[in-house]
Amino acid sequence: MIRVAAVGDIHMGPESQGLLRPAFDTLPDCADLLLLAGDLTRHGTPEEARVVAQELRGLAVPVVAVLGNHDHHDEQPGKVAALLEDAGVRVLEGEGTVLECGGTRVGVAGTKGFGGGFVGRSAGEFGEPLMKEFVRYSRRCADGLRTALEELDRQDCAVRVALTHFSPVADTLAGEPPEIYPFLGSYLLAEAIDTAGADLSVHGHAHAGTEHGMTAGGVRVRNVAQPVIRRAFNVYHLHAD
Repeated sequence: MIRVAAVGDIHMGPESQGLLRPAFDTLPDCADLLLLAGDLTRHGTPEEARVVAQELRGLAVPVVAVLGNHDHHDEQPGKVAALLEDAGVRVLEGEGTVLECGGTRVGVAGTKGFGGGFVGRSAGEFGEPLMKEFVRYSRRCADGLRTALEELDRQDCAVRVALTHFSPVADTLAGEPPEIYPFLGSYLLAEAIDTAGADLSVHGHAHAGTEHGMTAGGVRVRNVAQPVIRRAFNVYHLHAD
């Protein structure tokens, strides 16, 4: 059994230093890895990223992350990612990584993802160039996730997890105003997950949403935004085939 700890939307700033570290230090007792589902900072500044990096440096379990929209706000996502990588965090965007957890190969595929909405109420690649690019960007994120999951399958991973910031399903948005669903996720992510296959999908972003959901193909989806789970992290158990 693989124990996956996950949390998103921790939104750390200079005054947050040390807030989560005591909980993270307990991870070896309850989890094999930690997934971070984006929005690790408040405004995406290097100063905030250094706080997050210090919180995660030297943890006794592997840490894998994707960035969120807040981590892009200062327009320095590359620097944010580099600071996290320097602390030992694997930051993914359209790619995957394989971890050895107790002799089991665990694959994590990640992308920030993007919006666009869900089947029946989604944006289309039509009209103004900006609208087309909005949808194309969301599609590129989803395509990157699908490709990464497929590559992990070829690497004989016993367990595969899809890690995103934006939601792949509307289920986990319940509680958010319906008017903003198109800005919280995209069905294209769920299509990618169902096409390539995964054992679990983890996301954040929807602070007022719901924890539990499922793709049309039957993949469990969990919204781990900290305002939803209301703790330092949740742990999910996956059985390796």
